[in-house]
Amino acid sequence: MPHADVLPSVLLALATIIACARGLGWLFGRLHQPPVVGEILAGILLGPSLLGHLAPGVAREVLAPQAVPFLDVVSQVGVILFMFLVGLELDLESLRGKARAALTIAGAGILIPLGLGAGLAPWLFASHATPGTSPVVFAAFLGVSLAVTAFPVLARIVRDQGLLRTELGQMALTCAAIADGVAWCLLACVVGLARGELRSAWATGGLALGFVALMMLGVRPLVHRLLARLGDDTPSAAAFSAVFVALLLSALATDRIGLHPIFGAFFLGAIIPTDSPVARDLHLRLETVVTALLLPAFFACTGLRTQVGLLHGLEHWLLLAAVVALASFGKLGGTYAAARLNRLPARDSLVLAVLMNTRGLVELIVLNIGLDLGVLTPTLFTMLVLMALLTTFSAPPIVHALTRRQDRASLVQQTTPRDS
Repeated sequence: MPHADVLPSVLLALATIIACARGLGWLFGRLHQPPVVGEILAGILLGPSLLGHLAPGVAREVLAPQAVPFLDVVSQVGVILFMFLVGLELDLESLRGKARAALTIAGAGILIPLGLGAGLAPWLFASHATPGTSPVVFAAFLGVSLAVTAFPVLARIVRDQGLLRTELGQMALTCAAIADGVAWCLLACVVGLARGELRSAWATGGLALGFVALMMLGVRPLVHRLLARLGDDTPSAAAFSAVFVALLLSALATDRIGLHPIFGAFFLGAIIPTDSPVARDLHLRLETVVTALLLPAFFACTGLRTQVGLLHGLEHWLLLAAVVALASFGKLGGTYAAARLNRLPARDSLVLAVLMNTRGLVELIVLNIGLDLGVLTPTLFTMLVLMALLTTFSAPPIVHALTRRQDRASLVQQTTPRDS
């Protein structure tokens, strides 16, 4: 079908998704939930779980199959730009002296749920692994699924709760970035095992370290020198064009390495000084378009992949409850214990643990890879998707309840880990 014939379908689908996502986002905002909750729910309601089940003809008309690939492109561009904007607000200088805390907190938040997931695998292997799947691959993939933190969703919650410029919010973003970077490397190892290509997994890890070193030791000093030449002058169109070229190349680089493009976008934003004219102008020009137009499409499109109807029978729902409890216990317990060991206050440690328990979209990406590789059955895939959504939906009201009586400004002083 020619692209000219697809365009009306894409425009109708995008308009429907954005209208539903923004409407539900506003409604959930009134309930102290971030808009992301309504945006994901909009995708579920428009997808096969509700509209596709009740009115399949309407669903095919509103969300035509030929429009879906184009919607995916729009949504991916939206989340890449959003993570770049989040990176611009991450002040790396303020995190000096906190690397040990961030690494230990992120590490505990990965290792404990990873171990719990691997321990659960033998109980599920007989009934929920596809034929021919290795028990080791199944256990490793289930462990990674429970260990994931949804970096984009956590960033959105931190932003909507007014924590982005506090040290608690900065610590949460840093821990999530580390956790997801490690999770992607672990996923690369699991994919390598599943395909019998372990050498490629080691290559991904080495290239990821090389990318970080290049950005910190090569690109960051260059950016600082160029910004020093600009001074306080308003950046030119050529300067913005150069930033966008660098953004696209950075996202492309992490994609080629085997990580997700959002890490390249976030990392480039993080090495640009927060208080620079370029950072301020980019926020002014991009934020409204990204948050109001592109980002709802990303979160809603992920909901389109969820099919709640695959779960039936008490056994499935009890197993879902067990998976949610185990995943939450591992993330909450590991993160909270590590945060307290790093001398963060009890309330802030709990907030950080709840934030790290969000899984959302990153989890859905991981699970789709497992489904495509034939590691997960559709039923187990659906259970893990619902686990990701439940842990994500529960985070905002808990964070709001924990922080609503606490002056946001006091978080800046209270969340600095004190080195022993």
